[in-house]
Amino acid sequence: MFGRKNEEIKINPEAVDTLIGKGTEIKGTIRATGVLRIEGRIEGELESTGDIIIAETGVVNAQLKARNAVIAGEVNGNVFLSGKLEIKSSGRVLGDLKVEGLTVEDGAFFEGRCEMNRTKEVES
Repeated sequence: MFGRKNEEIKINPEAVDTLIGKGTEIKGTIRATGVLRIEGRIEGELESTGDIIIAETGVVNAQLKARNAVIAGEVNGNVFLSGKLEIKSSGRVLGDLKVEGLTVEDGAFFEGRCEMNRTKEVES
């Protein structure tokens, strides 16, 4: 909807550094480096210097800060990314976004405001 297919975020699922598995619930602040995959539930604050993948079973009730993110599950909270956000068709985001790029697949749900970062000069 708001992006081109050739601009999809390329996160290798084999390169996951941290996994919060299905059935796991965490309350508090999580700080990570590398690729973080969430299949369980998080409540609090989530911050990564790398990329975040929220699987279909993942539920995040937290402010999220990272480089790039792919959301196939649910996020209730504001999202701040230095890079791009991709909301998959199964994804649900309730909160404000501040991102460089945004791709929303057909069937995804997003409620909130979106502010696009202008890190690159637009060519005329």
